[in-house]
Amino acid sequence: MRVHEIARELGLLSKDVLAKLHEQGISEAKNHMSPLTQEQVDLIRQAFPRPAAPAPAEPPPNKILVRGPIIVKEFAEQLHLKPNQLIAELMMMNVFASINERVDLKIAQQLAEKHGFTLEHEKKTIEHKPVTKAAEPAEEPSEDRPEDLAARPPIVTFLGHVDHGKTSLLDKIRNTHVAAGEDGGITQHIGAYTVTHHDRQITFLDTPGHAAFTAMRARGANLTDIAVIVVATDDGVMPQTREAIQHAQAAKVCMLVALNKIDLPGANVDRVKRQLQQEGLNPEDWGGNVICCPVSALTGAGIDHLLEMILLQAEMLELKANPRRRAQGYVIEARIEPGMGPTAHIVVKRGTLKVGDVVSCGPCWGRVKALISDQGIKVRTAGPSMAVKLLGLTSVPDPGAEFQIQPNDRVARAQAEKLQAEKRMQAITAPKRATLDDLMQPLTTKEASKLRLVLKADVQGSLEAIQNSLGSIKSTKVQLEILLSGVGNITGNDVLLASASNAIIIGFHVGLEDGIGALAKREGVETRLYSIIYELLDDIRQVMVGLLEPTIRQTVIGHAEVREVFDLTKKGKVAGCMATQGHITSRARVRVKRAGDTIYEGTLVSLKRFQNDAAEVHEGQECGMRLDNFDAYAPGDVLEFFEVEKIAQQL
Repeated sequence: MRVHEIARELGLLSKDVLAKLHEQGISEAKNHMSPLTQEQVDLIRQAFPRPAAPAPAEPPPNKILVRGPIIVKEFAEQLHLKPNQLIAELMMMNVFASINERVDLKIAQQLAEKHGFTLEHEKKTIEHKPVTKAAEPAEEPSEDRPEDLAARPPIVTFLGHVDHGKTSLLDKIRNTHVAAGEDGGITQHIGAYTVTHHDRQITFLDTPGHAAFTAMRARGANLTDIAVIVVATDDGVMPQTREAIQHAQAAKVCMLVALNKIDLPGANVDRVKRQLQQEGLNPEDWGGNVICCPVSALTGAGIDHLLEMILLQAEMLELKANPRRRAQGYVIEARIEPGMGPTAHIVVKRGTLKVGDVVSCGPCWGRVKALISDQGIKVRTAGPSMAVKLLGLTSVPDPGAEFQIQPNDRVARAQAEKLQAEKRMQAITAPKRATLDDLMQPLTTKEASKLRLVLKADVQGSLEAIQNSLGSIKSTKVQLEILLSGVGNITGNDVLLASASNAIIIGFHVGLEDGIGALAKREGVETRLYSIIYELLDDIRQVMVGLLEPTIRQTVIGHAEVREVFDLTKKGKVAGCMATQGHITSRARVRVKRAGDTIYEGTLVSLKRFQNDAAEVHEGQECGMRLDNFDAYAPGDVLEFFEVEKIAQQL
């Protein structure tokens, strides 16, 4: 007899039998297939006596106990009837059932009472053993113990005005050419890079400098430990520099100032320091607490000193994290890449992210398929403050979203579905109720023009920045409506939606899928592609202005009085006039007034002084003129000359 057989006989687990055998010193039984001697079997039976099964209670003679479903054949046997007799009785009750079909409990009770039986129905119950959730580990404490903390690299953000050299400075640090690949030399996306200086790592976040990316710049400051404000010494503190300082102060992060472009002839470091003092940043060498490092992104001067100051500030901040816990961090940027699907550039704040971990990030989730460093190298793990590209998410997450590691797929999927449902509920807004003012509005004012857009961008961060910038264009005359916004190339669905809604398709750093250009031409849909964001915004403003009808303004420039009417047989009648006020031009429009009433309005055909054509006639001069489609002149008529000017409206 084997271990599993005796265990099944006694209703035990094999491991319990093995444990009892080991207690008795019987070590040859190592698994549930191990054979046992009769002596060992008797020993186990004595140790685990099998309780005697209670005899089933016999029901009274006139009581029928039924377990489970009531089948016609079995029920007929219990009633001491033939199945066809029971089927006939069921048909009398308008119940048509075959020999193997079920009978409703109420019908069965009525039949049992008819034949002098009492029917009791007992449902089968399955005894479930408690299952321990071994797959879900215990929840990790939110606070790390001091002994688990280890030093981590600082996360540094470069902030500042456009074209002050943020990307070029980081480009010099990394010894690469990131800026050369950006359109217009302006960074359009947030990048995360890790560099090593004196065997110590620093993670840099390079944020765009254009004002339209204010939201992305603020997000970068919230993720960072140290903010480096880059100021060009030949330009000084600019509006976006002030915004960057405000974002860093709001995020309560340590600030350093990099005084860039010191190699230029117009560089003035002291002037910039005075401007920084006016913004509340006192340089350290002037008795303040803000470190200012003169650098040159072109020559590399001062770069080492800047990195040393960053590492010094990191030591003073005592940046630590627990690398032995589930990873938690933030999404810097996300997009859909060909051959990879949804990808997310992330920075790990604490813990260690490993390939195979289950990640949840807002309404997105997935299992980590690969981790790629900023150098394009695949890595197996990413520790605190490390920036990597993550592959394996089911969809594109929002920039700035927090990601966490979940115990398994089921938990991650449930959390993502819950957040997706909440997001859908938030998107469903209550319909706007009409008020008396709304009902009267169309009667008093002209309905505002609408500019409908279908907006596509390559990454979520750019999409968010463009939407925020378009939302800041305020106008009571033109209403801007974004019908659809998404990440990826322009598709056929985008063109069909724009065609049905009379919208324009705007693409930022994206292209057209195959055949979409011909489809857009057939549907009459205009598609505009951009690679620099401020060009996109300027064009949208111009399109909105173009939707407005220009304001017509008439300016009276002169008057003349008809003194004599000359009848020329070939050319019709000519009015001989005297300019009484202002001046008359040959391009002006004219009104003919008689007794104060306007009897004609049109244009001049010819204007002459004596026998010569005249471009202009001044007050007090005589002239002759013919009007277009009018020759019913009369002496004493007053001719009023005016110019029509079309003035473009403003938003």
